[in-house]
Amino acid sequence: MLIFSPVRLKLALTSVLTFALISAVFLTFSFAGFPAVRAYATAEPDHEVLSLTILHTNDEHGALIPHSAAVDFHPYREDPSIGGYARLATAVQEVRQEKQASGEPVLLLSGGDFIGGTAYSWLVSLGYAPELSIKQKIGYDAVVIGNHEYDYGPEILAEYLIEAGYPESHEKTAVLASNTVPPPRHPLVDKGLYLENQVITLDNGLKVGLFGLIGIDSVAVTTANEPVEFTDQHEAARRMVEQLKEKGAELIIALTHSGVEEDRDLAADVEGIDIIIGGHCHTALEEPVTENETIIVQAGAHLEYLGQLSLSYNTSTASVSVKNREQGMPFLRKLDHTLPLDPKVDQAVGEYSEILNAYIEKKTEGRFQHILDPVAFSDFKIPDYPPLQETPMGNFIADAMRLVAAEKTDHVPDFAVQANGVIRGRIMPGTMPHSYGMISFYDLVELVGLGKGDDGYAGYPLVAAYLTGDEIMRILEVAVLLEEVLGNTYFLQFSGLRYDYNPQNAVLLTVPFLDLPVPTTRAVVSAERYTGEGRQGIDNGDYVPIEKGDEALYCLVTDAYVASFLPVIGEMIPQLDVQLKDRDGNPVADEDLAELIVYVNDEELKVWQTVVEYAANQPVGNSGLPEIEPYYAMPAGRINQVWTVPLVIWPLLMLLLLVLGVSILFRRIKRGRKQTQ
Repeated sequence: MLIFSPVRLKLALTSVLTFALISAVFLTFSFAGFPAVRAYATAEPDHEVLSLTILHTNDEHGALIPHSAAVDFHPYREDPSIGGYARLATAVQEVRQEKQASGEPVLLLSGGDFIGGTAYSWLVSLGYAPELSIKQKIGYDAVVIGNHEYDYGPEILAEYLIEAGYPESHEKTAVLASNTVPPPRHPLVDKGLYLENQVITLDNGLKVGLFGLIGIDSVAVTTANEPVEFTDQHEAARRMVEQLKEKGAELIIALTHSGVEEDRDLAADVEGIDIIIGGHCHTALEEPVTENETIIVQAGAHLEYLGQLSLSYNTSTASVSVKNREQGMPFLRKLDHTLPLDPKVDQAVGEYSEILNAYIEKKTEGRFQHILDPVAFSDFKIPDYPPLQETPMGNFIADAMRLVAAEKTDHVPDFAVQANGVIRGRIMPGTMPHSYGMISFYDLVELVGLGKGDDGYAGYPLVAAYLTGDEIMRILEVAVLLEEVLGNTYFLQFSGLRYDYNPQNAVLLTVPFLDLPVPTTRAVVSAERYTGEGRQGIDNGDYVPIEKGDEALYCLVTDAYVASFLPVIGEMIPQLDVQLKDRDGNPVADEDLAELIVYVNDEELKVWQTVVEYAANQPVGNSGLPEIEPYYAMPAGRINQVWTVPLVIWPLLMLLLLVLGVSILFRRIKRGRKQTQ
């Protein structure tokens, strides 16, 4: 799934700054069109035809157990939970048994991002490899490395692959990375922990060539890949197609962690790719997309679906046809309660659950001992939508960061900020009789458990930085600009303040033909600091204005990842410069941001810990559990769009007045000449 990236931010702001310096004199808007989806091919009778079924998943994100909400899951009853590796294993085995009867081979492939998202991926930093080890048990033939596989850095990824049995395990489940370039003697390449490509000869004699790519956007949002670099995707694909054909491959499949639109660009530009198994954008394609005779599929995310693609390969014409319709096979199969749990895979998941439970008990000092322990109660969802607006989920997380930091440290945060790109969903309480209203530990931390700290353990740590009131106003201007330029992933949620802004005033104009904006830095109409107690309320008497030019220091808490991109803004747009400082007002250099990490008992305070703590500290209600306030059922008026006269109007009005003045002057001169005559 997409998260915001300092790399992408810097590229975007570089463009903004560059074109803000030129003398742009007119405004234009460009609209990107999307090419129409072509119908996929249907099978044609032929005596030289070989059959093949491809099963595929992508963006599993550590979803070892059924979830959404996980607390609803029941092994023997109907329930609304989805996914889980044990259900997946059953679905895969059913297809294999069915196809075995007709002698049709089956491939099982993954489009990447099998790490990152749930508490199970925390085990990566402890030296375990649950996701890939279980994939081997299920019988995946190949996977591609996505951006979240780098969440803990390339060195930890190498240790993860070694723990999963590589390089020997390539014979079971090949790990593919065709445009990945580690430095010389890095363990990823030195130990052969990934392959550029592979040829598999199926039981029916068909030779299938496989390679894997990480896409442009995936690279942009990869958080900890250095010193590993990535080459051009299309050039790498051409090289792989050529190599695979030299090895005798007849059918060529690309596993890509790129997104559907990048997949279409790849298929249009690179000849010879028959199938693309995609990932990254979490799109559940109910039917394949065809581009330049390449068949593109993707199966959503979090093991909600198993993708199914039934194919025939004509050895005479080297053409590929899709047979799903004639076989009555859906392209996506829901992984729900109708699928029993595979016993062997369920046992393996249980073993990793025991390890995870012990870790959670230690990290919470015994307060929670099981991933499905209820933390709080709510009879409503806490939504993370609509996009590009304040959300209840954003308010809940930002309040948790601000208030728990105030409670557990000697900082007194005035503000907290978090970005939508690091908030992974909404709070979904249980809905079953055995789980109604419960919010489990697992479901809660799944929403805020990404990243790692300087301590090497899972979860982004909190940082406490000090900024002037004037810099807080600049951050709000940045928030509006990011919303307009980069979209919902970069939208910032706040605690401790409220502000009004006019999004029409974020961008003065767009440079013609290039669709690049010039910022105004005048979009925020007004801002106020919350001075009341506890979670941010709505009483006007608890707010005081934040003014431009205010040099007083205020404490802002965020996570280490968001903090890393705040200084980038000032480098690109000096008018929006923000300098993070310590509590004494001393500037902290970008490379020294670790000095601002918040510690409790000599351990980093993680964002997920603040959210769990905040939920568990809500008042206990009739349910016997801490109950979430109804306040978090809807937005609270913290971020408000208002209408003011767009700034672009003022130059036009001035021009109009100038033209009018010249016209009046001309008429008076003309009238004066007539009178003289």
